[in-house]
Amino acid sequence: MHMARKPLIAGNWKMNNTIGEAVVLAQEISNNFEKDWLETVDVAVCPPYTDLKPVYSVFEFDKLKVGVGAQNVFWEPSGAYTGEISVPMLTGIGCAWCIVGHSERRQHFGETNEDVNKKVHALLADRTRPIDPIICVGESLSVREEGTYVAFVDAQVRAAFAGVDAGVAKDCVVAYEPIWAIGTGRTATPEQAQEVCAAIRVTLADLFGQETADSIRVLYGGSMNEGNADTLLAQPDIDGGLIGGASLKAASFIQIVKAAL
Repeated sequence: MHMARKPLIAGNWKMNNTIGEAVVLAQEISNNFEKDWLETVDVAVCPPYTDLKPVYSVFEFDKLKVGVGAQNVFWEPSGAYTGEISVPMLTGIGCAWCIVGHSERRQHFGETNEDVNKKVHALLADRTRPIDPIICVGESLSVREEGTYVAFVDAQVRAAFAGVDAGVAKDCVVAYEPIWAIGTGRTATPEQAQEVCAAIRVTLADLFGQETADSIRVLYGGSMNEGNADTLLAQPDIDGGLIGGASLKAASFIQIVKAAL
């Protein structure tokens, strides 16, 4: 682990958990969490919109500084956008994080690199009550098999950060999630994951300079679990994880947090 970068473990609950279930899971995480872990690792959970406030309230009541993040956001602050949620709405709940450009959003809901860039700019606009973007990039199996995955991910990173100033870029997190390893049980080997996470940092250095690139956290997301977290987190350019299925069980999520200590 690069000493300057504090690891981040973020759980993406995806479309799971009613309010009752969300409160139970958040409480289980809290009950099994040692507060001093947060000196070494940042931890966040990203529930569905309807669960954000209840989950935030559990951690707030327990005085546990586990961050709460949204899974998506719209780029306009308000208006006639039925069914969408804005940055000020998330700020009002107490969100500290927001996932943007998750492969499932790109795949199922047609999100483009341009959409992702607009969302990044919307989240970075007000740094007085910051919500930090977790920007997802990653290639499909066909791109992986063609061998063009480094160039593909490089282009996604450049598009997401277009027009972003180096001063605020440092507040962003990049999550590398190879689509072929999400929910498939196939995990990238530590070497495969490190290769792309290192390449992402090279792109960030080209965009913002080496010092900023060295301060931006790059996570691995793609079937990270308590069994493989240690070896993935040991890689020099992997600064944490965006956890899917394993974040829905408190015991698994806690084990992954411990692996990052």
